Amino acid sequence: MQTRSSRSYGKPEIPYINNLMFQRICLAAAFSPRTEALLAEAARLTIGLGAHLTIVHVGQLEKEKVEFIGTTLRQHGLDSDRFKVIDEPGEPAAVILEACKKDKSDLLIAGALHREELVKYYIGTVGRTVLRKAPCSVLVITDPKIEREGFRNIGALADDTPFIKETLAAACSIGMLSTDARLHVLRDLKMFGLTLASADQISETEYDQLQEQLISDEISTAEQLLSGIPHDKLSVNIKVMAGKAGFEISKFANRKELDLLVVGMPQRKFHFLDRLLKHDLEYLFADLPCNLLLVKPVRS
Repeated sequence: MQTRSSRSYGKPEIPYINNLMFQRICLAAAFSPRTEALLAEAARLTIGLGAHLTIVHVGQLEKEKVEFIGTTLRQHGLDSDRFKVIDEPGEPAAVILEACKKDKSDLLIAGALHREELVKYYIGTVGRTVLRKAPCSVLVITDPKIEREGFRNIGALADDTPFIKETLAAACSIGMLSTDARLHVLRDLKMFGLTLASADQISETEYDQLQEQLISDEISTAEQLLSGIPHDKLSVNIKVMAGKAGFEISKFANRKELDLLVVGMPQRKFHFLDRLLKHDLEYLFADLPCNLLLVKPVRS
């Protein structure tokens, strides 16, 4: 079913980015106290990225709820011809994944679960299934806001994966929707070089010099990757980390109070992907430090 209305509430002043990565956005909507905020977040991104939005609900929607969705989206500036609402019965993960495939979505937005006793967020069974099998990028929102000035403190893991450029491009595009956003580009220090040098019993001074050179090389690599991506409105900080990637990223996100972390994933080889999710990135999925964008570019 699709909502249509000629009523207008006016458009908020949201910077527009002519984005080629996220042109078709899907929001997995289940009715809860956070529904309005999730709709507001989806509307802002859809407007800012110049995209089209599909709302997917698992199960039959009453007429009043369909009207609520349409009214809320229009109140946040999204024209009726820029969104549609569908509802389908079935197993939640399967319905959501099928909707993304049918709509050829570039980005799926979903809300994280809230653990009251820990005041933290996590990804449940359905969410993990969607993350592993989604045919597109997934944005997990931990704390949706009805009013938000965009994502202004963003971390992007610029690790050596097939989607590294797309990961940085996604982070830059979303960051430039805000007027004063800061982007932290995170690179992993290649410790095997230091390990080999240590085995050769070099001096402490030589070891420190090698470490400084390796860090400098990682910074240069990050700068080179960014050189071909529009990011002129962003304040950029390049951080080279050492240690277990997922754990260090989570610590950094908490320390810097990031409001969005952007992570690219390897190509979809399920045995490797499952193994990865159970190790480095499991730190992020177990207790989300902030909103998380998992980049899986759609390949034609």
